[in-house]
Amino acid sequence: MKIRKAVITAAGEYHSNLPLQSVVDRDGVPGTALRRTLDEVVDAGIDEIAIIVRPGQSAPYLSAAGSHASRLVFFEQDNPRGYGDAILRANDFVGDEAFLHLVSDHLYVSRDEKSCAAQLCEVAKQHECSVSAIQATRENEIIYFGTVGGTPVAQQDNLYEVATVVEKPTPTVAEQELVVAGQRAGYYLCLFGMHVLTPTVLKLLQKNLDSATADQSVDLSTSLAQLAQTERYLAFEVDGSRHNISYKYGLLLAQLAISLGGIDRDLVLTELVALLAEK
Repeated sequence: MKIRKAVITAAGEYHSNLPLQSVVDRDGVPGTALRRTLDEVVDAGIDEIAIIVRPGQSAPYLSAAGSHASRLVFFEQDNPRGYGDAILRANDFVGDEAFLHLVSDHLYVSRDEKSCAAQLCEVAKQHECSVSAIQATRENEIIYFGTVGGTPVAQQDNLYEVATVVEKPTPTVAEQELVVAGQRAGYYLCLFGMHVLTPTVLKLLQKNLDSATADQSVDLSTSLAQLAQTERYLAFEVDGSRHNISYKYGLLLAQLAISLGGIDRDLVLTELVALLAEK
């Protein structure tokens, strides 16, 4: 499996400006959240990147991309009908190839020498199928994420055969349908905001969009659940963490996670201790 292209969705009504926020990377260099996401994609060996934006927003994204600007192509999501509809705007760009997909309101912090995207792409190439990145998540937080049900793959660490995906389940639904062997009590495997997807997913998204009423939005999780019934589909727990910068203090917590793994770790810790001492 070759993975040459990536699709980043950034057209959400309340999220479109988040990738333009300033973030300091592990080397202490300021940039934008978008630039960091693009670094993640390029580190995985991908050069062609589509970004789905709201109408008229390509210019600020192009500016925020820095040296990666030449790699980008933009698609506008007019008359939006949800997350799944946003991904479909890149249908012609993707063609009949597998592609990496990321959401723009998450920042990813790897605990490995390889980026989270590089880890994911490596697994997808090895198994030649769709693979979603996942993160073990506390029960009280699963109402914010798509959640995976399935079984561990024999003799493979952190890899699971997906049986179903449920969008933002309640704890009761999760307990009934999404318990995965080997997980700590009260934890479930939630989507990471990063996937390698085969073209089958686009066909399923299009089918769901065509069958929806004009006022219905189309999500991704429904098509992923259908994918699990159509072809082999895996979930991989990457060695890293996701940080949703659309949450309250999300950008702050993401910045701390990045900085504490970088060259300014001691400086950041010293300043945090000083702030705590003042309270």
